[in-house]
Amino acid sequence: MNQEVLIELLHGKGSHANPIVAVQGLPLELAGQRLKGQPFSIAQIVWHMNYWMDYELRRIGGEAPVYPEHATESWPAQLFTTSEWDRIVARFAHLLVEISALAKSDTEVLNKEVKTTHAGHTQIASSLLAVLWQIVAHNSYHVGQIVLLRRMMNAWPEGLGDTW
Repeated sequence: MNQEVLIELLHGKGSHANPIVAVQGLPLELAGQRLKGQPFSIAQIVWHMNYWMDYELRRIGGEAPVYPEHATESWPAQLFTTSEWDRIVARFAHLLVEISALAKSDTEVLNKEVKTTHAGHTQIASSLLAVLWQIVAHNSYHVGQIVLLRRMMNAWPEGLGDTW
Protein backbone atom coordinates (compact mmCIF):
# COMPACT_ATOMS: atom_id res chain seq x y z
CA MET A 1 0.00 0.00 0.00
CA ASN A 2 1.21 3.47 -0.72
CA GLN A 3 2.23 6.26 1.59
CA GLU A 4 -0.88 8.32 0.95
CA VAL A 5 -3.07 5.55 2.35
CA LEU A 6 -0.80 5.19 5.39
CA ILE A 7 -0.97 8.92 6.09
CA GLU A 8 -4.74 9.02 5.56
CA LEU A 9 -5.31 6.13 7.97
CA LEU A 10 -3.12 7.79 10.61
CA HIS A 11 -5.57 10.69 10.52
CA GLY A 12 -8.78 8.73 10.29
CA LYS A 13 -9.70 8.86 6.64
CA GLY A 14 -11.91 6.31 4.94
CA SER A 15 -13.47 3.89 7.39
CA HIS A 16 -11.13 4.95 10.21
CA ALA A 17 -12.24 7.41 12.89
CA ASN A 18 -10.00 10.43 13.34
CA PRO A 19 -7.92 9.52 16.42
CA ILE A 20 -7.50 13.13 17.55
CA VAL A 21 -11.18 13.95 17.20
CA ALA A 22 -12.00 10.75 19.12
CA VAL A 23 -10.27 12.08 22.25
CA GLN A 24 -9.91 15.87 22.09
CA GLY A 25 -12.39 17.72 24.22
CA LEU A 26 -13.45 14.58 26.04
CA PRO A 27 -13.60 15.44 29.75
CA LEU A 28 -11.77 13.28 32.25
CA GLU A 29 -15.10 12.41 33.85
CA LEU A 30 -15.82 10.35 30.72
CA ALA A 31 -12.28 9.50 29.62
CA GLY A 32 -11.38 8.13 33.06
CA GLN A 33 -14.55 6.11 33.48
CA ARG A 34 -14.30 2.30 33.36
CA LEU A 35 -17.58 0.88 32.18
CA LYS A 36 -18.86 -2.33 33.70
CA GLY A 37 -17.30 -5.31 31.98
CA GLN A 38 -14.64 -3.23 30.23
CA PRO A 39 -11.01 -3.68 31.24
CA PHE A 40 -9.80 -0.14 30.48
CA SER A 41 -10.95 3.44 30.39
CA ILE A 42 -10.47 5.66 27.35
CA ALA A 43 -7.69 7.50 29.23
CA GLN A 44 -5.88 4.21 29.83
CA ILE A 45 -6.24 3.24 26.16
CA VAL A 46 -4.80 6.55 24.96
CA TRP A 47 -1.94 6.25 27.48
CA HIS A 48 -1.28 2.72 26.11
CA MET A 49 -1.21 3.98 22.51
CA ASN A 50 1.20 6.73 23.56
CA TYR A 51 3.40 4.12 25.24
CA TRP A 52 3.74 2.09 22.05
CA MET A 53 4.06 5.03 19.67
CA ASP A 54 6.82 6.44 21.89
CA TYR A 55 8.46 3.01 22.07
CA GLU A 56 8.46 2.64 18.29
CA LEU A 57 9.66 6.19 17.67
CA ARG A 58 12.57 5.60 20.04
CA ARG A 59 13.36 2.35 18.23
CA ILE A 60 13.13 4.09 14.86
CA GLY A 61 15.49 6.76 16.23
CA GLY A 62 18.15 4.14 16.95
CA GLU A 63 17.52 3.66 20.67
CA ALA A 64 16.98 0.24 22.21
CA PRO A 65 14.05 0.74 24.59
CA VAL A 66 13.42 -2.15 26.94
CA TYR A 67 10.57 -4.32 25.70
CA PRO A 68 8.07 -4.93 28.51
CA GLU A 69 8.28 -8.33 30.13
CA HIS A 70 4.48 -8.43 30.48
CA ALA A 71 1.72 -6.67 28.53
CA THR A 72 0.47 -5.09 31.76
CA GLU A 73 3.58 -2.90 31.78
CA SER A 74 2.21 -1.02 28.77
CA TRP A 75 -1.07 -0.24 30.54
CA PRO A 76 -1.38 2.34 33.33
CA ALA A 77 -2.91 1.17 36.58
CA GLN A 78 -3.39 4.62 38.09
CA LEU A 79 -6.22 7.04 37.71
CA PHE A 80 -5.44 10.38 36.12
CA THR A 81 -6.01 13.99 37.09
CA THR A 82 -7.49 16.44 34.60
CA SER A 83 -4.08 17.98 33.91
CA GLU A 84 -2.55 14.53 33.35
CA TRP A 85 -5.36 13.64 30.93
CA ASP A 86 -4.76 16.92 29.07
CA ARG A 87 -1.05 16.06 28.78
CA ILE A 88 -1.89 12.53 27.56
CA VAL A 89 -4.10 13.95 24.80
CA ALA A 90 -1.48 16.56 23.83
CA ARG A 91 1.20 13.86 23.74
CA PHE A 92 -1.07 11.69 21.59
CA ALA A 93 -1.50 14.50 19.05
CA HIS A 94 2.25 15.22 19.07
CA LEU A 95 3.19 11.57 18.54
CA LEU A 96 0.79 11.33 15.59
CA VAL A 97 2.45 14.38 14.02
CA GLU A 98 5.88 12.77 14.43
CA ILE A 99 4.68 9.51 12.90
CA SER A 100 2.98 11.35 10.02
CA ALA A 101 6.23 13.16 9.27
CA LEU A 102 8.06 9.84 9.09
CA ALA A 103 5.36 8.42 6.82
CA LYS A 104 6.15 11.21 4.34
CA SER A 105 9.78 10.06 4.04
CA ASP A 106 11.20 9.02 0.70
CA THR A 107 11.24 5.38 -0.37
CA GLU A 108 14.88 4.87 0.55
CA VAL A 109 14.24 5.97 4.13
CA LEU A 110 11.01 3.95 4.40
CA ASN A 111 12.84 0.80 3.32
CA LYS A 112 15.59 1.13 5.95
CA GLU A 113 15.58 -1.56 8.60
CA VAL A 114 14.67 -0.65 12.16
CA LYS A 115 16.82 -2.38 14.75
CA THR A 116 15.00 -5.10 16.65
CA THR A 117 14.81 -4.84 20.42
CA HIS A 118 12.87 -7.99 21.14
CA ALA A 119 13.13 -11.58 19.91
CA GLY A 120 9.57 -11.35 18.56
CA HIS A 121 10.62 -8.56 16.22
CA THR A 122 12.87 -10.93 14.29
CA GLN A 123 9.79 -12.81 13.07
CA ILE A 124 8.23 -9.84 11.29
CA ALA A 125 9.31 -7.25 8.75
CA SER A 126 11.04 -4.36 10.44
CA SER A 127 11.55 -1.73 7.78
CA LEU A 128 10.46 1.75 8.79
CA LEU A 129 7.43 1.35 6.54
CA ALA A 130 6.48 -1.95 8.20
CA VAL A 131 6.81 -0.42 11.67
CA LEU A 132 4.63 2.52 10.62
CA TRP A 133 1.95 0.14 9.33
CA GLN A 134 2.06 -1.74 12.63
CA ILE A 135 1.50 1.55 14.46
CA VAL A 136 -1.48 2.34 12.21
CA ALA A 137 -2.99 -1.11 12.80
CA HIS A 138 -2.46 -0.89 16.57
CA ASN A 139 -3.95 2.61 16.75
CA SER A 140 -6.89 1.66 14.56
CA TYR A 141 -7.75 -1.21 16.87
CA HIS A 142 -7.67 0.98 19.95
CA VAL A 143 -9.43 3.98 18.38
CA GLY A 144 -12.23 1.55 17.53
CA GLN A 145 -12.39 0.66 21.22
CA ILE A 146 -12.55 4.35 22.12
CA VAL A 147 -15.40 4.96 19.69
CA LEU A 148 -17.30 1.97 21.08
CA LEU A 149 -16.78 3.12 24.68
CA ARG A 150 -17.92 6.63 23.78
CA ARG A 151 -21.01 5.20 22.10
CA MET A 152 -21.72 3.09 25.19
CA MET A 153 -21.53 6.32 27.26
CA ASN A 154 -23.74 8.18 24.76
CA ALA A 155 -20.77 10.50 24.26
CA TRP A 156 -20.01 10.00 20.55
CA PRO A 157 -21.15 13.15 18.75
CA GLU A 158 -23.11 12.76 15.55
CA GLY A 159 -21.11 13.41 12.42
CA LEU A 160 -17.75 12.14 13.70
CA GLY A 161 -17.78 9.08 11.50
CA ASP A 162 -19.67 7.22 8.83
CA THR A 163 -23.31 7.00 9.84
CA TRP A 164 -25.17 5.36 6.96
